[in-house]
Amino acid sequence: MGTAAATPAQRATGLAAALGCGALVAVQSRVNGDLAARLHDGIAAAVISFGIGLIVLAVAAAVLPSVRSGLASVRDAVSTGRLRWWHLLGGACGALLVLSQGVTVPVIGVAVFSVAIVAGQSVSSLAVDRLGIGPTGHHPLTPARVIGAVLTVGAVLVAVSNQVGRPGLLALAALPALAGIGTSWQQAVNGRVRQWAGSALPATLVNFAAGMAALLITFSVDVAVRGWPTGALPHQPWLYVGGLIGVLFIAVSASVVRWTGVLLLGLATIAGQLLMATLIDFLAPGSAGGPGANTLLGIALTLVAVGIAALPTRRRPS
Repeated sequence: MGTAAATPAQRATGLAAALGCGALVAVQSRVNGDLAARLHDGIAAAVISFGIGLIVLAVAAAVLPSVRSGLASVRDAVSTGRLRWWHLLGGACGALLVLSQGVTVPVIGVAVFSVAIVAGQSVSSLAVDRLGIGPTGHHPLTPARVIGAVLTVGAVLVAVSNQVGRPGLLALAALPALAGIGTSWQQAVNGRVRQWAGSALPATLVNFAAGMAALLITFSVDVAVRGWPTGALPHQPWLYVGGLIGVLFIAVSASVVRWTGVLLLGLATIAGQLLMATLIDFLAPGSAGGPGANTLLGIALTLVAVGIAALPTRRRPS
């Protein structure tokens, strides 16, 4: 199934939507991080967040015939080989992202968490676009794209440079960086699933089902080793909106990636995420304190890298 070239209006709409979704991801990081702190268990918080999203999507599938029809189309595409089975596993990367939010944000803060994701996502987006995994096919490696990706890695090193004497925190920053690598692949394969499903909701449901399965396996092992979470479920409703934000993010990403490509989708998401993350850490610094000078410099370098990598290029026919 081919994808027509995006119009300038579609491209602009896709980038604006991704910018807003990036801001929501920063909010989700804070929400899931706070939920994990209340439960004293980041894995349990991830299960709750993903579980709420999956329940909402299951209800949608029950009441909307278009969702069930889309799922049937995806099943047929997999059975005939037009869609690979591994295209359905994007949710496992989403599970890693939500898990890393619960484990690391209470310690390193939203800003450093977001910058670490940027490093993984920008480099991974290059590879995903170059290999043509997403619905827009192959994109060439250009000097601007490579320079932007390398600069984002340097930005992360600057952002965490004040933690060189605290290797435990640096190790925590590696987890969201790995999640960022997975995010690009997730956006690409979810875009493929969305092509065959015909709309975003069936693709989002497939994503959440795969992610929930991965999280339940992880949670079962964690309970067997460490026991049940020691914290009580909090009463504040806002601590449970992370899953709803995740549904919106996956649905929008799966819809607009065919207009933007994986790299530009990631860059716009990154910009919104970093700006909102900085605002959150200033207004509600929490246990990690507000973002320091090194973190702010790292964010500024990252935004410069986003601008460089987003420079328009000619796309070779695939």
